[in-house]
Amino acid sequence: MIRPKTTFSALPRWLSKLDFLGLFEKDPFGNWLIVRRLMITIIGWSTYYRYTAVNKIKIRGTEHLHNLPDHGVLFLANHQTYFADVIAFYHIFCAVKWGYKDTISPPFYLFSPRVRNYYVAASETMNEGGMLPKLFSMGGAIMVERSWRAKGENVQRNLDHGAQDKIRMGLDHGWVVSFPQGTTKPYAPVRKGTAHLIKEHQPIVVPVVINGFRRAFDKKGLRFKKRNTTLTVQFKPPMHFLPDESVESMVARVTVAIEQQVPKEKLTWLSDE
Repeated sequence: MIRPKTTFSALPRWLSKLDFLGLFEKDPFGNWLIVRRLMITIIGWSTYYRYTAVNKIKIRGTEHLHNLPDHGVLFLANHQTYFADVIAFYHIFCAVKWGYKDTISPPFYLFSPRVRNYYVAASETMNEGGMLPKLFSMGGAIMVERSWRAKGENVQRNLDHGAQDKIRMGLDHGWVVSFPQGTTKPYAPVRKGTAHLIKEHQPIVVPVVINGFRRAFDKKGLRFKKRNTTLTVQFKPPMHFLPDESVESMVARVTVAIEQQVPKEKLTWLSDE
């Protein structure tokens, strides 16, 4: 069930309808959309060569995106770097807005990028030193506190109960990218919170599988590790869940959809230890 799209304008309601360029519009978290549009344009132009010249990106399945509503869509993807994955999604989403299919070339879409994009990120990652994480956080990060990990160590702490509300706000305003494993480690378990999120807010759920980013970039996704790498991003058809489907079933299906089930050879190796 998709709720009506929300808008946040600094103008009175009777004037906001005249602001067809969105000059006075904000996102649900108080950021000016015109500033976000400028930031996405700058970051897009400065990173475009990473995906087309230094490395080669191959995109599949964008036909599943062209008829989606402009809000209420949750993309669930495996995770390989902190930022390179997200930047690639932004390039693709902007290209889809312009009608591109399975490509981000040429980058004319950066003259008018799609700004109603959000991604779920750990507060710890976004608060690390440096200007780039701060810029990326302003570009659409929905920051949440991880209850199971902090500073590279496993921990146990209270759930961030405000996280669900933040993600709902993002869904009511646009598209949200979430990494349900909550880590860049391959084959990590999908967190049950993802299933609860789907049950509560009932978004359109689009699974995504990415590959090559871990080979091409460092863990943060800011520095090159290996050039001439093929980067792949595959969008799959939207998933459908039954109202009474168990959390365990939903987690298992998402795990398969984003291709993060542990390979048989790895299971055999672990059982022999």
